[in-house]
Amino acid sequence: MTVSDFVWSRLGEWGLKRVFGYPGDGVGGLDLALERAKEKMAYVQVRHEEMAAFMASAHAKFTGDVGLCYATSGPGAIHLLTGLYDAKMDHVPVVAIVGQQARTAIGAHYQQEVDLQTLFKDVASEYVVTATVPEQIRHCIDRAVRIAATTRSVTCVIIPNDLQELAYQDPPLAHGTTHTGVGYAGPAKLPELSLLQRAADVLNAGKKVAILVGSGALGATDEVIAVAEKLQAGVSKALLGKAVLPDALPWCTGGLGLLGTKPSWDLMQKCDTLLMIGSSFPYSEFLPKPGSARGVQIDLDGTRLSLRYPMEVNMVGDSATSLKALLPLLEQKKPGRWRKEIESNVETWWKTLEQRAMEPADPINPQRVFWEASKRLPENCIMTGDSGSVANWYGRDIKMRRGMMGSLSGSLASLGAATPYAVAAKFAFPDRVVLAFIGDGAMQMNGLNVMITISKYWKEWSNPKLVVMVLNNQDLNQVTWEERVQLGSGKTESTQAIPDFAYDKYAELLGLKGIVVRDPEQLGAAWDEAFAADRPVIMNVYADPNVPPLPPHITFKDAKNFVTMMGTEPELGSVLKNSAKELLASILPGKH
Repeated sequence: MTVSDFVWSRLGEWGLKRVFGYPGDGVGGLDLALERAKEKMAYVQVRHEEMAAFMASAHAKFTGDVGLCYATSGPGAIHLLTGLYDAKMDHVPVVAIVGQQARTAIGAHYQQEVDLQTLFKDVASEYVVTATVPEQIRHCIDRAVRIAATTRSVTCVIIPNDLQELAYQDPPLAHGTTHTGVGYAGPAKLPELSLLQRAADVLNAGKKVAILVGSGALGATDEVIAVAEKLQAGVSKALLGKAVLPDALPWCTGGLGLLGTKPSWDLMQKCDTLLMIGSSFPYSEFLPKPGSARGVQIDLDGTRLSLRYPMEVNMVGDSATSLKALLPLLEQKKPGRWRKEIESNVETWWKTLEQRAMEPADPINPQRVFWEASKRLPENCIMTGDSGSVANWYGRDIKMRRGMMGSLSGSLASLGAATPYAVAAKFAFPDRVVLAFIGDGAMQMNGLNVMITISKYWKEWSNPKLVVMVLNNQDLNQVTWEERVQLGSGKTESTQAIPDFAYDKYAELLGLKGIVVRDPEQLGAAWDEAFAADRPVIMNVYADPNVPPLPPHITFKDAKNFVTMMGTEPELGSVLKNSAKELLASILPGKH
């Protein structure tokens, strides 16, 4: 058995069964061993190493398991970084295996020699190690997986290519060696009873309780519902926690933040008590003003407690386990004005969104694309969203149902994550329908090359249904609106305008199905056709770039910048017309 054989075997013992990667001479030994291990370790060949890291991050997000990626030395290793930072910043476990030039060449300014130990030190800050002898490999792999799983972080093992082909040896029983084992027990999950009682006292005393849930509460749907009903609270969701609760619940206020809803803004501004569960929501300005509400927080990571809001009670624990223990200590609150106000706001908000979605645009209102999709989503589907304006519409207009999953690049907000996320979701759950929402900027950046990967593997999936919806507005739209509202400047066409591309024709070139939509009245039929297809689909939807992604609360600064940008806006007429219609729909929901 070579060192490389042992690497894949040991990773398999840890339960890692799929690796996303790309070959190269820096991992030649690992490439050969992976072929020998193909019955135990599935290999997904990507077109670019960055996509391998994104897929590993998405695998961790959708399955809860450790994601695994590998790349060759030099440029291959460098390419991993963006996807690995996505995992690091969203706190999901990923192990990266990377090659290096021969040990005898290190330090000689050799071809493709990069100081990988330094390069990965930040993204894999919890553990990055360069192996130098066969006896070291066992503890390198064991520690990389255990630390990634325990700390929900990125770890990295660097293996020089000459070491990969040496015979593997267990470390001798001698001074200066260590003997590690396989097995991850999981973190401590239950806060102390005294803390739970303090938390209950705070929550029981509250008259207007608000709850904010994030990705850490994804396995605690029933517990969150039970606590919300007992406290008669409203519940808002961070974007990565969108799938925690079904949006049909009348007291679920939807997303919070710039991409969030007005009911969530109102919930946070008017509450007297805040319970935050499994979230490190970054935008403090959308939370209650410090001192205006008493706070309780639950998180597996103690370093994230009281990070965004000064909490009165901080508890380290698993969301579901902690809430189950907390529930008997909570007093049942009677239905009252607070809950009625929340439910009324939510009902009005959905009418507002429908009104906005149905407003005409040139050629298609992007909100309607998502509104029509939401009505047709297959049961238990998995959705991925990209960064950009599509994230606004995914966050607001898609109604999550129980059993669905959805994710995107959260804290890093990297362009181009939706399609590699979709591939990872499809490999993890090949029987489920997967839907990727992506803008044309992200599609041109790397989505097109991921479609080649999809064309390579789709026939292996038990259910071939995978739909990639491209919002084609020939504009880097989110940044354009940021220029208008945050910088007070009109659209800079030299940087923001991007070329049109026949995404639907490209799908057909790859042996997939292509659908093009230019008429809003054809959207419903197009979604039906996409979900009925016998192979992956690209939907090329021509959308109006000048429909504003209105924030839930417009500040004086935002309004002032909007007025200021008028003097330099090249598409002013369209911007003003669409903005007026959106604002009117907010004032008079349900009426034209």
